[in-house]
Amino acid sequence: MTIKPILAVLGAIVAALVLTFLLRVIANHAFRKVPDFKRRSAPAKAPVLVVLLCIGVRIALASTVANQPWFHPVDFALMVAFIVALCWLALAAFSVAERLILRQFTGRVKDSRRRRRLTTQISLGRRILSALVITLAVAGLLLTIPEVRALGTGILASAGLISIVAGLAVQSSLSNVFAGVQLAFTDALRIDDVVVVEGLWGLVEEITMTYVVVRVWDERMLILPSTYFTSTPFENWTRNSPKIKGTVEFDVDWRAPVGQLRAHLHETLEGTPLWDGRTGKLEVTDTVNGLVRLRVVVSAEDSDDLWDLRCLVRESMLSHIQRLQTVSIPRQRWEQASENVDTAAAKAGSGIIADLVNEATVPNSTTTRK
Repeated sequence: MTIKPILAVLGAIVAALVLTFLLRVIANHAFRKVPDFKRRSAPAKAPVLVVLLCIGVRIALASTVANQPWFHPVDFALMVAFIVALCWLALAAFSVAERLILRQFTGRVKDSRRRRRLTTQISLGRRILSALVITLAVAGLLLTIPEVRALGTGILASAGLISIVAGLAVQSSLSNVFAGVQLAFTDALRIDDVVVVEGLWGLVEEITMTYVVVRVWDERMLILPSTYFTSTPFENWTRNSPKIKGTVEFDVDWRAPVGQLRAHLHETLEGTPLWDGRTGKLEVTDTVNGLVRLRVVVSAEDSDDLWDLRCLVRESMLSHIQRLQTVSIPRQRWEQASENVDTAAAKAGSGIIADLVNEATVPNSTTTRK
């Protein structure tokens, strides 16, 4: 009587190991055309083994020691472990599927806009399914408890009141959840989009069901609620294409050779791979207060290249202007007045000074002379 359940449990363990190995071989053979499937599907191996172990041990004990007093607590523990393992397996399967789908479509889709949209939607879809599975697993665990199951009728009877209270309590969280779904499936925001939020330039690092993580240019992580992007205007520099234009402005003297500066700009752009060749021009945009304002418009493949290109153009043009020295460097001018005007002003000034001196040296008429 004692050896039989032990042998049954050992047999269940061996059967679970063998079935896990066979399922692994079958899956590798079925998906042999998928690149790197064996390594990417490895996280699902452990939950499959645990699920099969729970099933096998439960069947072995039920067929050998079902009449023992300790069977029901052990059976309850195995049921709980089975539900947890099944939830674990579903989450692992979602993760493996996400990786395989993204790898498959990333190699085929050349358009970065479609690729980023697909990444965002699959990632968020996996999160939604994971949340649903976890909710069902928690509900299943609660229903395995007889006391909780007995309260089901009362809970259903008061479901209306509970839903109202819960809705009021989690109103903000639910709004973020719906905002996250809206962002993903309306294509308003995607992973790897370049955005400007709160006056900061950054890259969308992660989109969850309730918040968005933006990695700003200095490697800080800016975490914003999903409702921010549905209720606040923000800049998306890669909404249609990562290609972007930028400007460089500087002031020069009126005598600056604009044609020579324009030729130097084109020489600088032709010599750097940062320029994509779409736009590269120099224009005079303003002439005021004795200065001439020049604006350079350049284009690049993405915002990172544009920033480096603008810095390069600014430095190159500055060095060229410095080499020109007196011709282009901005300066302030004062015009000298004519000689006659200066002479008259000097005489008038001398007369005023002389009168002031005389008034200071003439004695007062009321003073008594000795």
